[in-house]
Amino acid sequence: MGDNAKSTLEQALKQENEFNFKAAKAIYEDLTRHETAGDVADKARSRLEDMTDLINEKKVYERIHANGKKVLSEIGMNISESQELMEILMEADAIDFENETAIFIPLKESYIDACLEKCPRTWAGDPGKNAFGTGATPPFLKRLFDDELRQASRKEFEKIARCVGENQDVVGIFSLPVETDKSITAFERAQLMEKAFPGLKMTATKGFSDDEMKFLVGKDDWVDGTSLVTSLAPMSSMISPFLRSARSGANLLLLDLTIAGSSGPGSPEALLTHIHAQVLFMIVMAQTVNPGVFCMHGGIPGVTEAGGDLSYSSPHQPLINAAMARLNNWITKLPSAQSGGSTSISALNNESVFESELSRNSLRKYGVHIIRHAMGAMGSLNYFSLEKFEEDCQRERKNLTLFKETPKDIGVIPLYFPTDVDAMEGIREIGEKGGPKNAEHTLRNVDAFIKWEERVNSAARKKLYFPDIKDTVIERINRGDMIP
Repeated sequence: MGDNAKSTLEQALKQENEFNFKAAKAIYEDLTRHETAGDVADKARSRLEDMTDLINEKKVYERIHANGKKVLSEIGMNISESQELMEILMEADAIDFENETAIFIPLKESYIDACLEKCPRTWAGDPGKNAFGTGATPPFLKRLFDDELRQASRKEFEKIARCVGENQDVVGIFSLPVETDKSITAFERAQLMEKAFPGLKMTATKGFSDDEMKFLVGKDDWVDGTSLVTSLAPMSSMISPFLRSARSGANLLLLDLTIAGSSGPGSPEALLTHIHAQVLFMIVMAQTVNPGVFCMHGGIPGVTEAGGDLSYSSPHQPLINAAMARLNNWITKLPSAQSGGSTSISALNNESVFESELSRNSLRKYGVHIIRHAMGAMGSLNYFSLEKFEEDCQRERKNLTLFKETPKDIGVIPLYFPTDVDAMEGIREIGEKGGPKNAEHTLRNVDAFIKWEERVNSAARKKLYFPDIKDTVIERINRGDMIP
């Protein structure tokens, strides 16, 4: 293997890992023409096999970003009943009053672009890629030998905070792990988190006083998790808290928890477009009232099980959240926090811990930024278990060692993200009908996620990138599930 060929292969891998797939493809093609045998030729041919799929996948994310803006400019947001939001946007000259075809209140696309340009893409508190941690603020603490459902007490929260701090080598974000009772305030929880954990932390400041809001300002190791819209309309109870958070100057985590077929479209592309549009709207509002404020994209697509309930045991959950992360990692370059590494199982047992481990490994293989809910959460985010958190951390240490020992020339794994040419029509139909459940688009896409999984599994049967590290896909194939 010549040094020039090795160097050229490294250049191609560098382009690939920076998501410049067309440039990488050209280099791999050149290598295969000039290197007909040997390790470089074999590697170049292997990577070249994936380039067209990765190029096409990137095009879908580019379209999702473009269409997310078009949702705001051509379909609009249903904000007409919020005088406060309307006044803010009218004063900023953000509303497109000349648009006569929008269902709701349309924004000028040029204004959306201007707001996006104001968003910082980097910050000092970034924990880096594949940063897993706690989150979701489940309403109940799961206790060993105690089946009573109740929130965590001050003493229990103190113990949780200490434990997270003791596992900071594998915890990338300490996001508020569980709801607490009246023995401790929201602000006191934040103080305990600050004391216990030096890395990135997230809390919700809705329960803070105006004076307590200052606690997060100027701190790169904190984000304020907030939300504003759902189903293309603002939540009336969140308008004031959202605007207060945006104006405070704290770093913002803009959350959207839309569920496929339940509160959002049924196809993967339409779902991500819908979620992305709503996060973009929150960015627009935040940048309008506080230009330059840090905004983290918190789009969290959810999927359901057969009965219609949110499912964190579904193999589709890590796939769609990895795709949401790629939209930001590859296209918008916005800091991004998604969800994964949890389970629908409510019991602390080997299966619940194993499911979470598989989900985290899948997400890490595809490459994500920040993942909340990945440690300790269970029962589809209804419970937090300290014992499960500790077991999750142990599994993480083992798997991090395995990943560090894998070759560094694997490249990017295609997700084979499915296209939906009717995504925008579907979102418009959902807006007109007031939800996805009665929409024709939803009915046409009831099997969209299953078909996607079949495509992923089919490709994995032919080519595995981390064969010695189990993940959701490998486990399904080994069990004989969902093999086309």
